[in-house]
Amino acid sequence: MKNYLHFLAHQLKGWPQQNYYLFFFSLGCQVMTLVNDKITWITVITFIGTTLGVLCILAINAAKSVNGWLGILSAICFIIVGFSAKNYLSIGEQLAYVVTLDIPVLLSANWNINMVSKIRKFTGKTWVIAILSTIAVYLVSGYLIGALTNDPRPWIDAISFSISLTAGVICFLRYNNQYFWWLASGIFQMVLWGITFAQGDASLAMAVNSMVYIINDVLAFTISPWYNKRERARLEKEEAKYSANLNTQA
Repeated sequence: MKNYLHFLAHQLKGWPQQNYYLFFFSLGCQVMTLVNDKITWITVITFIGTTLGVLCILAINAAKSVNGWLGILSAICFIIVGFSAKNYLSIGEQLAYVVTLDIPVLLSANWNINMVSKIRKFTGKTWVIAILSTIAVYLVSGYLIGALTNDPRPWIDAISFSISLTAGVICFLRYNNQYFWWLASGIFQMVLWGITFAQGDASLAMAVNSMVYIINDVLAFTISPWYNKRERARLEKEEAKYSANLNTQA
């Protein structure tokens, strides 16, 4: 257990500096949003969820597997918020992250041992499969959630869900092309939660959170090891050194 806790602590270190800056910027925005509104149990849960959620996506950005635990904890908070707002597919989205990304990441050696060295790119075939899968999930989920629930925004909800579900699968499979999906997901989530806030069904915090996600996605294309070869080489060297130290201690 001690070694595992040390491993988790290590996973929070060595991120690109911009990731830490974005986290504290997000934290400041969420604190201001929290204190400027009426504080309820939902706004507190939203604050906790958004804080953990930002840490989760920044961990993915830095190719660190601690995103597994952060994702599960933030998903619990977002499920409660989504149910309260009647954005039912946002609940499905969080469950999909847990099943397709968070739990597999915690169990996968490919993610827990120098994952950054295993990043890969789409081929033409995988592009087609990913796009068609996104469209299929959108059509099916939009129809079902509109027919079976009282979701007031079924097709907007379905866009966010389908893109996010596909992105989670692509991320776990270690393709850097995931960030095209994450960027689109952030944009549609901001639209979804902006409309939800305007209709009085949620706090502004979720829309602000989506904006931070978009900033993170833009950073990923520039400084993240998923795309930046120099950062990837630095992290590969750091992870190899960490693994060597563990083997020496063992």
